[in-house]
Amino acid sequence: MKIPFLSGKSETATDPVCGMSVDTSNPGGGASTHNGEVYYFCGPGCKVAFEKDPEGYLSGKKSVEM
Repeated sequence: MKIPFLSGKSETATDPVCGMSVDTSNPGGGASTHNGEVYYFCGPGCKVAFEKDPEGYLSGKKSVEM
């Protein structure tokens, strides 16, 4: 994995709550770790929702449309 601030290129991840693409070097909603995996969020609301029920979002039983 390239380190974004050294390579000059940003890496992206998918917000597990809303499905938006998130720049991992500057996630608008921050990041959260669950079961050893780091998840990135587009905004604070998605992070709060995920932290309340991470398994619901990771299983696909829950989602938020943006």
